[in-house]
Amino acid sequence: MEKGGILSMSGIEKTKICQGISDISDSYMGFIIDQWGVLHDGEKPYEGVVECLRELKARKKFIIILSNSGKRAEENRERLKKIGIAPSLYDILLTSGEMTWQGLKNQDEGFFKDLGKKCYVISRGGDRSIVRDLDVEVVDDIRDANFLIISGADSPEKTLEDYEPILKEAVRRHMMALCANPDSLGVMGIEYIMGPGTLARRYMDFGGVVQYIGKPHQPIFQKCIKILQEREIYPGQTIVIGDTMAHDILGGSLANMDTCLVKSGLHAPSFHNIKTVADVEKAITVLAGQYNNTRPSYIVNSLRWGKALPDRKHKKRALR
Repeated sequence: MEKGGILSMSGIEKTKICQGISDISDSYMGFIIDQWGVLHDGEKPYEGVVECLRELKARKKFIIILSNSGKRAEENRERLKKIGIAPSLYDILLTSGEMTWQGLKNQDEGFFKDLGKKCYVISRGGDRSIVRDLDVEVVDDIRDANFLIISGADSPEKTLEDYEPILKEAVRRHMMALCANPDSLGVMGIEYIMGPGTLARRYMDFGGVVQYIGKPHQPIFQKCIKILQEREIYPGQTIVIGDTMAHDILGGSLANMDTCLVKSGLHAPSFHNIKTVADVEKAITVLAGQYNNTRPSYIVNSLRWGKALPDRKHKKRALR
């Protein structure tokens, strides 16, 4: 199996359509896999995911689960365990929330340096784990804060407009915002919900300064590359698998890695009423045009191994 897409007669690389991950597994040693929308829907794993991860591990592939979750790695690890994705099915779990926590702990480089000790946190369900065990005080009044953390949103209970008074006050005070989850949309069951990235962009619309931590921004991909290189696995031997063009496909491509788009995730509406290979190629071309003409190397329906494992079942469990 050749790596990457196929060159068309025009010289433009086309995306290779795959039946499952078994079609490409032999070409790579490192697998960087998105979490929400690829492994699970926030409530249960997608069909075939557990079997696929088992097959990859059986072939000694190194698996990094890379998530824009605003929560720390350990909390995500526990969430996956509860819904039936055991720690033995992957090697490393890295989140943007974890990178934010580490940066806030040290506050010794880049935009983390000298941020201050008082922060206002916008999160889902009032979660403040992103600053737990840190020498940082969470304040309840934005006027008392040195900086702002955006790690989640209470969507659909709250709308973008509900957050605007806080964002405007932070802008008036020239406050830096750390966006610990750049996702604009998230998947919860069968619904799409507003992500923290939407709040961060509105903050910028008001004139605020935002530092994004997570995909597609390169620091989190460079962290993955460093982890892989310690195992003598290099970008050319690694594939990024995700369901978003803006974060997974664009970010992986910028890091010089091949990519695979899972079309049953966030971009599923773009593939409705697809009947032919030509229809799939057209849909990908339209998507690529929206993201700097970046095309995935491969596309699959979902993260499943393929037709080789028709009889295996996995147990689905509720998230909470």
